[in-house]
Amino acid sequence: MPSSGKPRVRFAPSPTGYLHVGGARTALFNWLFARHEGGMLLLRIEDTDVERNRPELVEGILEGLRWLGIDWDEGPLFQSRRLPLYREAAERLLASGAAFACYCKAAAYSGADAPEEQEGEGDDEEPKVTRALPCLCRDLSDTERSARQREGMPRAIRFRVPRTDRTGFEDAVFGPRQVENAEIEDFVLLRSNGLPTYQLSVVVDDLDMRITHIIRGADHLSNTPKQVLIYQALGARPPVFAHVPLILGPDRTRLSKRHGATSVGSYAEEGFLPEAFRNFLALPGWSPGDDSEFLRTAEIIQRFSLSGVSRTNAIFDRPKLEWFNTQYLQKLPVEELLPYAEAELKRAGLWEGSRASRDRAWFRQAVDLIRPRTRLLGDFTDWARAFFTDGFGYDTEAREKFWKQEHLPAMLGALAEALAALPEWNHDACEAALRGLAAAEGVKAGLLINATRVAIVGRAVAPPLFDTMVVLGRERVLDRLRRAIPLLGNPPPEG
Repeated sequence: MPSSGKPRVRFAPSPTGYLHVGGARTALFNWLFARHEGGMLLLRIEDTDVERNRPELVEGILEGLRWLGIDWDEGPLFQSRRLPLYREAAERLLASGAAFACYCKAAAYSGADAPEEQEGEGDDEEPKVTRALPCLCRDLSDTERSARQREGMPRAIRFRVPRTDRTGFEDAVFGPRQVENAEIEDFVLLRSNGLPTYQLSVVVDDLDMRITHIIRGADHLSNTPKQVLIYQALGARPPVFAHVPLILGPDRTRLSKRHGATSVGSYAEEGFLPEAFRNFLALPGWSPGDDSEFLRTAEIIQRFSLSGVSRTNAIFDRPKLEWFNTQYLQKLPVEELLPYAEAELKRAGLWEGSRASRDRAWFRQAVDLIRPRTRLLGDFTDWARAFFTDGFGYDTEAREKFWKQEHLPAMLGALAEALAALPEWNHDACEAALRGLAAAEGVKAGLLINATRVAIVGRAVAPPLFDTMVVLGRERVLDRLRRAIPLLGNPPPEG
């Protein structure tokens, strides 16, 4: 393994599911490390598990990474297109005596080396310890092997694990790790159908792709001694291993659907900002060195190091994620929010023909006014409807509560006349006109403020009234006041 130069890391999902939170965090840590060090991130699709793979999910994984803002420098590289490399490596280990031919039935070895040891979406499940049955083929004589070959018996290739000593490695997160070789079964490298197990393919690929650091979930700690043995048998130095803590549900069990959405795509659909999700996802299991929480991506990259990764499993905190999203919606430069708001308005059919589509400065002003009310991007559709279309309705409860005073029609008519006569249309002028009318009529300003708000946006709760009036503009405010006047005092239509 190279000891100098820029690091090369990889993210290696299996297309057996969507990109889940655990896998996304593993990808993020690899990406942050590569970008901090000026290194390279490779994307490898580990698709040799023919029984569990769903090729149609590959694009979903790629879309999840793109949404998250994780770009890769090489790939995607598919293991299914690299099978000759694995077979050649297995035969080389067989020829050197580091491996042996196994003629046991497939059922005797498939459980120990198949799906549960496959590095998939990083769904952060504690590894299942499934020992292979003692293999009777390890010490077959040459005569016995020849007889089985003549009979055409299916042959797998197993690694010949030393029966004495220990196998160890230094982990950048968990420190030195050792295991007694006697506790490691003679694990399968190549199945009788010619397909490699995870243990073989991952080592061959990481060697061939010149991977310098393997950053993956702590559920793979149990796999690592086997892989170290393969590196040694191939005459290669292992890369640096860094196993990151798992992300668990609030009940400290494997994160699953019972804890809510686990697919990254689900959070994209809900309306979370990618950078907010990155910020949230970086902090469980890693510390920037202080109590900072709101960290733009550039700062996270600048601060990231493996020394800051914790050994303690993290808890997925949905309320915290929502807090991060709210912070980003409120604190980002408004220009950065405009593409997201535009996409939401287009999705809701509110963009075409609206002033926002013609006047970028007005659109910026409207989004800046609305965003303090939002937690998710979808909230723009709800709060913004009255800004981007005149075809909105009036909330029934708001009408019943704030349009019941009998003198309101006359007062709103007078307000419309006062607003129409203003020499300038701004916050202070609008406020002075409304409060002056309230004083002249001998009513509290709140009565007019609430009735006007319902008239111009259709609801009782909205951004500050006079700011809203400025953004809507004089003509729309006057039209809406005049449209509402005949409705005051009348019960809302049923249904």
